[in-house]
This record gives sequence, C-alpha cells and structure tokens, in this order.
Amino acid sequence: MKMTGAQAIIECLKRENVEVIFGYPGGSVLTLYDALQTAKYPHVLPRHEQGAVHAADGYARVTGKVGVCLATSGPGATNLITGIATAYMDSIPMVAITGQVAVSLIGRDSFQEADIRGITTPVTKHNYLIKDVNDLPKAFKEAFFIARTGRPGPVLIDIAKDIFATEIDFEYPEEVNMRGYKPVAEGDITAVEAVYQELSNAKTPLFFVGGGINLSDTSEIMREIVTHTGVPVVSSLMGLGCIPHDDPRYFGMIGMHGTYGGNMSTTETDLLIGLGVRFDDRVTGLLKEFAPKAKVVHFDIDPAEVNKNVRANIRVIGSLEWSLGTLYEKIKNRSSADWHEQFKPWYEKIVAWKKDKPLSYKRDSERILPQSVIESISKITNGEAIIVTDVGQHQMWTAQFFDFKNPRSFLTSGGLGTMGYGVPAALGAQVGKPEKTVVCICGDGGFMMNCQELMAIADLNLPVKIIILNNQYMGMVAQWQRSFYKKNYAHSCLKTKADFVKISEAMGVPALRIDKKEEMVEQLEKALKTEGPVLVEIRIPEDEDVLPMVPAGARLDQMIMGGS
Repeated sequence: MKMTGAQAIIECLKRENVEVIFGYPGGSVLTLYDALQTAKYPHVLPRHEQGAVHAADGYARVTGKVGVCLATSGPGATNLITGIATAYMDSIPMVAITGQVAVSLIGRDSFQEADIRGITTPVTKHNYLIKDVNDLPKAFKEAFFIARTGRPGPVLIDIAKDIFATEIDFEYPEEVNMRGYKPVAEGDITAVEAVYQELSNAKTPLFFVGGGINLSDTSEIMREIVTHTGVPVVSSLMGLGCIPHDDPRYFGMIGMHGTYGGNMSTTETDLLIGLGVRFDDRVTGLLKEFAPKAKVVHFDIDPAEVNKNVRANIRVIGSLEWSLGTLYEKIKNRSSADWHEQFKPWYEKIVAWKKDKPLSYKRDSERILPQSVIESISKITNGEAIIVTDVGQHQMWTAQFFDFKNPRSFLTSGGLGTMGYGVPAALGAQVGKPEKTVVCICGDGGFMMNCQELMAIADLNLPVKIIILNNQYMGMVAQWQRSFYKKNYAHSCLKTKADFVKISEAMGVPALRIDKKEEMVEQLEKALKTEGPVLVEIRIPEDEDVLPMVPAGARLDQMIMGGS
C-alpha cells in the first residue's frame, strides 16, 4: 500500500491495537497531526507534554496495554523525560513517539533540536531514530514487542520531520526477530522444585509480592497459593492490591513505612520468597541486616534484578505466569490442611504482632487527620476504586490505610518518586477504565506541579475525583526536617494566598473545601458520588507524621511507632 510516513504510523498503531494517543502538537509533528485528524484517530490533548506521558503511564497501568504518547522535537521531547523515567523505574509498557528536525538538519544545533535518543538511553528499554521512511514499520513492530514483553518498559521512537511526508510502500512485519532480544518465558524447572522443597521444610516462611505480580496479571494464582498454603504474605508499595487487604494472611506493606507485623515477620522469617520485587532500599532498610535469618528466594523475569541488592539462595528466572503456575501445581500435591497446620504457630505469632502494634492514629482528635480521610474514601468506595496518588506523605497514608481489593487498582510513582504524577495519571486511568471510579489523592505540593491537567479533565468531562490533602507544606520533606534537621523548615513551607477551589473552578472542575471534621464523611460521600469531575480540598494538620517509620540506615525492626 502506498502512503505517507504519517499515514504509515497510523497504520502501525492500528495493527498494534492502540486505542488512544496522549499527545501535544508542535512544528516537527504537524504533518503527523494532520494525518491523525484526517483519520479521526482517538487522541487526548493534555496541557503539557509531561501530562501526556504520565497519562499514557496511568492508562497502561490500569489496562495492561502499551500506553502511547506523542510530542514534538526539542522541548516537547525533553518534557517527556521525567515521565519516561517514571515508567522505566516501575516497568510500565509504553511507546513514546517524538518528532525530530529534518534529516538534513540533524546534528547542526537546529531550531528545536535535541538528541532525545541520547538523552533517554538510560531510561528506556530501547530507542530509535528514524531517518529513512522504510524503517518505520519494522521499528514500530519491534518497539511494541519490546515494550510489552519480558520485563515491560518504555521505548522511544524519534522520527525526523521530513519522514512524515515521504511516501512508503507500506508492509507491516508479521513477526519480530531481534538477535539481541529474546525474552524467555520458561526457566529452569529444577529451581521451582527447589523452592517447593524449601517451603516444605520451612517453619516461618513469608511471601513478599511486588509490582511484577500486578504487571504480569498473576494476582489470582498468587491468591490461590496463599489460600492453599496459609503462608503469610507482605507486599512492596508497588505490590499493593495483589492480595486483598482483608485477607487474614496479608500483613501489609514492608519497609520504611511498613507495618509492624510486616517488618517483624521479614526480620524473623526463615524463608523469604520474593516475587516480582526489586528489594530496593526503601524496602530493605539496613541492607546487611535485611531478613537476617532467611534463605532468600527471588522470582523475577529479569535476571539483572537477581542478586543486585539482596543475595538470593535460589533464583527462579522466567515469567511469573510460568513459575507461579508450576509452583502451584506442586503445592497442590499436599492438602491445604497439612500446609496450614505446618505454619499455624508462625501465623499466630504474626497475628499477635499485628494486634500488639497495629497501624494507628489519634482517632479522637478534633482535627481532620489524613488517615481518617483515606479510611473514609476506602469505606465509601468499598475498596473498589482505582486510586492514584502523587508522591509524599499522602502516598504513604494511602498505602497504609486504603483497603485495596483488586490488582491494578493502585497507581503511584514508586521507583522514581515523581511529584506531579497524580493528576495526569488519573486522567489516563479514567480514559483506560471509563466504567471505574478513579480517585486521585494529592498533596498541595505535587498537585501544583501538573494542575493544568484539570483543563483536560474538564474538557473531556472525565469523572475523576481529586482529593487534595493540604497541610501547607511539602509534607514528607517537612517531616524529615522535623525529625532529622531540628525543625529547620528550609523552603518547605507552601503557605499561600492562592485558593485551590478557585483554581479548580477556573479550569472547569467544580470544587469544594472541607475544614470541619463533623462534615468530612458526608461531604466526601457527596463528592465521590457526583457525576463528572470534582476537586475536594481538605485542610489537615501541618505537623502530622507518617508512622511507623524506619529511619534511613536502620533495621526494619527499629521502627519509630505511631500512637493512637
């Protein structure tokens, strides 16, 4: 088929079943935008390129599909970098398309030229610079294959401006054959057998689930394994939702702001089985004292992750669909009653830890406390909402006090910790799951970083509910300054004459403010059940801390606890 490069790109996107693009036009991509408009291709216009990439990220996280974003050359492309890095750190499948100056102008410091391929090399699985229109079909076929297979991640395709108008005899490849990239789903079955033997002999085993369970859609089989064996389970931040929070075997998140039961069980376990986790520093605390009594098992599709932070006694490399399925078949050879009896004393010990020191806060306070806000949202939505957070204290309170029931229901920037992620990611999540309730929980600091996306939400009339927990500080920064810098609040105070309700209404999103405790639940209920978008600002105390907290460099059992 004869067509232009721009038309070829649209055909590539159709072949890859791309439902929507999140993009922002500019000079280098105008020919492509002309073709998109002519083809009536589904497109969402955020109000900033960073908004576009975070929206594509949110879309990918809730749907499991590859998110696609589009920007022009130079500043348009560089505005994508933070979002690409966010996706890379959390293994989110994405294809970012950028325009580049014309082939003859590349390398001449031309107007709006940037070496986006060089800039993004450290934060992409792969990237391309297209200077020949005939390379387009192969590049797109490979890009989507790379983004969604193996350990998922972002791929960038940079396309010279004149390629969009150049004619091509289009033919789309039927398969991908890349010599340097051969993801393998099935690994060594003897490693799974070794895990089974260790589990059979263990007295105090612990499952540790991470974002890989969510990304591989293996939550259901993981739940079956936990139910059948009765082995206690904890999660990373990215693993929230893999196991329902009301499951009696689930003991919460571990790490810096983990639960007492979760952190103590990690300290005392004799067999720690990590599944789709990175063992990052926020989880381990003092690395040399992490899980000191345990043999460590690491299930992961990416061999580069194994032994990177925590040395594994057994490594199981391969897709979690394969490895967990294989393990479950072996586990089923013993009755559930036998497994439960084996681990009953261990389970009861963790239950005692949980009862002794549960997550708590001053419930009788006359002030609106953020923990009570999160609990209220959880009860009103019955734990069924898709929750998107920005980064900071509110992120940790949400992780601690929202009772997640479903996988792919908690969207947050875990690895990079990107402020400004929340609002645009919620936009993308709502586009991906229009039938779901999407709630974005922000702090006053992060909200302002991409608040312009309220305009996109309003224009599309997306029913996103945005909750700002406003303590008039960069909350987590101020908490660290309180705890470790003698309350020297160096440039973390955000007290301002600006009015979030007016800002929201000016951008087309109805808004309200809650500042009375007795009205909080009723007002939240009203907002969450209102059709269309709503923003709610809730004033919370400026000195409330996220607790428990493991200080940097401390062991997981050296937690600073909160009080009720």
